[in-house]
Amino acid sequence: MSSPAQPPVVQPVSSVSATSLYCGDLHESITEAQLYELFSTIGPVVSIRVCRDLITRRSLGYAYVNFQAPPDAARAIDVLNFQVVNGKPVRIMYSQRDPALRKSGVGNIFIKNLDKDIDNKALYDTFAQFGNIVSAKVAADMQGQSKGYGFVQFDTTEAAQVAIDKVNGMLMNDKQVYVGPFQRRNERGGGPSTFNNVYVKNLHESVLEDKLREVFEKYGALTSVVVMKDAEGVSKGFGFVCFEDTEAAGKAVEELDGYAAIEDKAWIVCRAQKKAEREAELKSKFDAERRERMEKMAGANLYIKNLEDTVDDAKLRELFQEYGTITSCRVMRDTSSVSRGSAFVAFSSADEATRAVTEMNGKMAGTKPLYVALAQRKEDRRMRLQAQFAQRAITSGGMPNMGPYGMPPPGVPGAMYYGQPPPGMVGPPQPQPGFGFQPVMPPGPGRPMGPGGPNMQYVMPIPQRQGVPGGQRGRGGRAGGAGAGRGQGRQNIRFNPNMRQQDMPPAPLPGAPPGEPMPPPDAPANPVAILAAQLPTASPDQQRMLLGEALYPLVDSVEPASSAKITGMLLEMDQSEVLHLIESPDALRAKVQEALTVLKAAAAEEAGN
Repeated sequence: MSSPAQPPVVQPVSSVSATSLYCGDLHESITEAQLYELFSTIGPVVSIRVCRDLITRRSLGYAYVNFQAPPDAARAIDVLNFQVVNGKPVRIMYSQRDPALRKSGVGNIFIKNLDKDIDNKALYDTFAQFGNIVSAKVAADMQGQSKGYGFVQFDTTEAAQVAIDKVNGMLMNDKQVYVGPFQRRNERGGGPSTFNNVYVKNLHESVLEDKLREVFEKYGALTSVVVMKDAEGVSKGFGFVCFEDTEAAGKAVEELDGYAAIEDKAWIVCRAQKKAEREAELKSKFDAERRERMEKMAGANLYIKNLEDTVDDAKLRELFQEYGTITSCRVMRDTSSVSRGSAFVAFSSADEATRAVTEMNGKMAGTKPLYVALAQRKEDRRMRLQAQFAQRAITSGGMPNMGPYGMPPPGVPGAMYYGQPPPGMVGPPQPQPGFGFQPVMPPGPGRPMGPGGPNMQYVMPIPQRQGVPGGQRGRGGRAGGAGAGRGQGRQNIRFNPNMRQQDMPPAPLPGAPPGEPMPPPDAPANPVAILAAQLPTASPDQQRMLLGEALYPLVDSVEPASSAKITGMLLEMDQSEVLHLIESPDALRAKVQEALTVLKAAAAEEAGN
C-alpha cells in the first residue's frame, strides 16, 4: 500500500525584489524622463515612477525603478549610487516591499559625532568593508548641511556587529565617532528620569573636549564629549557629554550643576533635550504663566470702547482712578500712533473693576458715551456670539429673512408695522415705539413741552421702500373695500413721504394762542443723542425696539441678505455699543463682517452635522 502523497513544499519568497530599486533623496524637480535617461544606460528599464503628493502633485523625494534583469539592477546600485542629479546625490537601494522588515531595524547601526565633510558616499565607502550595505545615509538639515550623525544598514546583524566593534571610538576626519546599534525613539534613554546625554552650558572659552572629559569621566564611562564651536573654531560656551550608563549621567548632573572651579564661571549641567522637547516645555511654561496671570486678573481687567481721539493714557487713568487702584492703563493705537477708540484698564481687585463698570458704562466722556465691560479674549467673544446665534435660531424656529424680534422687514406687502393699530380698532393710533412713532423728548433748551404735556406725541409718516404701493401699507395690503370700512370716522391724512422731519409743523408753546408756532431750535438735534436720552425712560422691550428701528436700516444698507439676523445679533450687545454702531459707519461695517463670520461658521457646523 503506497503512502499518501505529500503536499508540495512552498519555498519562501523574499520580500526584496531583485529587479526593483528604491531611489531616495531626490531633488523635487527630478522627473521620470530624467531617471529613465539615467538608468537606461545600465540596461532595459520596465517602469519608473516618481511618487508625488495626491493634491499638489509635488515630488515626495523618492521613486521606484524596475529593470528586466536582476544583474542590471545590481549594476545600477554599484555604478549610479550617490550620483548627483539636479544638485543632489541619489541614494539607491533594493526596494523592500515588506513594511515590517523595513521598520524592524535589523542590521541598522547609528553613527554620531561625524565631521561635517562626511557625506553619504564617504559613509558608505567607510563601512562597505564589513558587509553588504543596504542603505547608508547622513542626516542633513533643510540647507543640505550635515547634522553630524548618520545611519548604515547591513543585510545581516552579524555584519552590523562587526562594524560596531571595529569603528566605535575610532577617528574619522580627526573626530572620534560613536557607533552603536540603532534604537527607536521610545527605546532610547532620554526621558525625565533616564538619560545618557548631558548638556553643559556657560563654559569658558578655554574649556575644550579634553578638560570636559577630565571633569566628567570620574562619574562613569563616556561615549562622546563635544564642545560646540563657531566657524573660526572658537568655543560657543556649551557642549554635550554622553555616558554609557544612565545612573552615571544622573549623578553627574546632580553633582556638577553649578560647578565653578574654572575661571569662576558656574556651569549649568542638565539633561540634554531635543529642540522640539525644549519648545514644548517652554510653551507649556508660558501657557501656565499666562493662565495664572489671566486667573489673577479675572474680573479685574476692563475693556473700554467709544473713546474720543484726544483721550490718552493719562486722561484715561484720570477717568477711572476714583474707583480703585489701577495696575495698568493703555489706549490702543495703530501703527501711526492714532487712537483706535478703545483701551484696557486693569484694577487691583475685581470689586473695583465691577464698581467702575457700574458707574462708567454709558457715561458721557466728552461727546461720546463710553462702553465699559469686562475684557474677554477674542475666542471667548466668538464662542459667546455663536451660542447666542444658535439660541436665537432655535427660539425663532429657524425662519429666514425675518426682521428684528420676528417681524417682517419693512416694505414687504402685508407687513404689519410697529405703531399701527390692530384691525377693527378705531380712534387715533396708540403711541407705541416703532415705525410711525416719534419719541417724546424731555424738556430742555429748544425743546419746550407741547400743550398736551409730556405725553403729547406726533405720528410721523412711515417711509416706503421703492416699488411698494402705498395702498399696501395696511394690514393684509387692503386699502379699500371692507378693510377701509373699519377706518371710517377717522380723519384721512395724506402724508408726503419725501417730507423731511424739519418740515413738519412744530408743536405750539404751552398756553400760547392757537396757531402760534413754536420757535425753531437753534441747531438740529443729534439723532444719537436724542435716542440715548430716550432710552433710560423706556422699558426694556421698548429700548430694543427703538434701537432696532435705528439700527436695522443701517445694517440693511451694508448687508441686505442677512440684515434681520445680523440686527438681532447686534442688539444683544450693550446699549452704548449699539449707539456707537449707529453713530460710526466704520464700526458698524466691522461688526457686520464679524457677525457674518459667525453666521457662516454656524451654517458650516450645521451642514457638517
